[in-house]
Amino acid sequence: MNREKRNFTDDQMLRRNAEELLKKKQDKLNKLVVETDSVKLLHELQVHQIELEMQNEELIAANEAAETALRKYTMLYDFAPMGYFTLDPEGNIYELNFTGAEMLGDKRYSLVNSNFKLFISEDSRPVFDKFFSKIYSKKGKEACEVVLGYNGNPASTVYMEGVVTGDDKNCLLSVVDISGFRK
Repeated sequence: MNREKRNFTDDQMLRRNAEELLKKKQDKLNKLVVETDSVKLLHELQVHQIELEMQNEELIAANEAAETALRKYTMLYDFAPMGYFTLDPEGNIYELNFTGAEMLGDKRYSLVNSNFKLFISEDSRPVFDKFFSKIYSKKGKEACEVVLGYNGNPASTVYMEGVVTGDDKNCLLSVVDISGFRK
């Protein structure tokens, strides 16, 4: 030890002892920092978890509202007292409701992709063709009266209104049987 003391000046020894003390303090401080960072991280994770749970509850509520609206509007569309059709620009049936299928005398799934013009009587076909071309040329709502009749099925007079919507250029058509009013 004497030899060690002789090799170091008092200043050097002081410096070495100070560095050792600083290292011990830094180790304790680093341990505290790590513990503090862990606590902060845990807090952030818990807050984020609660945020996600709240978002999930909002999504569940929004999904329930959407499903309620879907049921309501499906009922309104499918069981309306008038026929609803969506026709493509060639007149093919893209969608229809139950009343529309009943008016055409077949099941709904059987009528999809059928041409609506096939269900218009020969006498009314020019009226329908003019109506259908006006819808696409004027870009507004049009209306007409035609007689539905095909393959010996009983004829019925209907009033229809149509309009072209959206980029897909489909025609939305509403059809009301007015045969009972024509006596």
